[in-house]
Amino acid sequence: MTEPIAFDLYFDYICPYTQAASVWARQLDELLGDQVAINWRAFPIEQVNSPHGPEWKLWEQPEGGLSQGLLAFRAGKAAARQAPAAFNRFHHAMIDLRHISRRTLTRRATLVKLANANGLDVERFERDLDDRALLTEIGEDYATGREQFGVFGTPTLVFPGGGSLYLQMTAAPPIEEAATLLRGLAHMATEQPYILEIKRPA
Repeated sequence: MTEPIAFDLYFDYICPYTQAASVWARQLDELLGDQVAINWRAFPIEQVNSPHGPEWKLWEQPEGGLSQGLLAFRAGKAAARQAPAAFNRFHHAMIDLRHISRRTLTRRATLVKLANANGLDVERFERDLDDRALLTEIGEDYATGREQFGVFGTPTLVFPGGGSLYLQMTAAPPIEEAATLLRGLAHMATEQPYILEIKRPA
């Protein structure tokens, strides 16, 4: 790969397909280093599936509301304030905790413990976690994905220029195929806009 590839990846921590995307992202980072840049963007499926109508916004609800994923999004945004590497460690650890260890991400104590285990400044993490400005960032991610790029589900990849793909993988590719897959998807999204949908018949 000669030209670096950057893309936004719209995700939800509770989405089962996020795990495969997370493993694939780690493969790309290992193989390509600074030749790839993935910007993880919050896209709460709870907002998409809300029974309350389009005027209701998950990120505008009072503290203590019932949500399966909002606290995790806030925690990821809080980690991102420390450093990209800190975010990556913590972000992937949250995904593994949810989808491999089968733990929920709804308890603050669980996330604080995970932040400590992954080398974050815990005092700063907790302080940032309480900042409701993070909720605005989550809402902005969602609105941009939905309104500008038509994102409807996760994971969705959006490349420069707006070419996008909704991607479901049952598992990450073999690591020797990870970069090839990215090149193929980037080409399809940006150079083949006439392809609207591909599904396996079984």
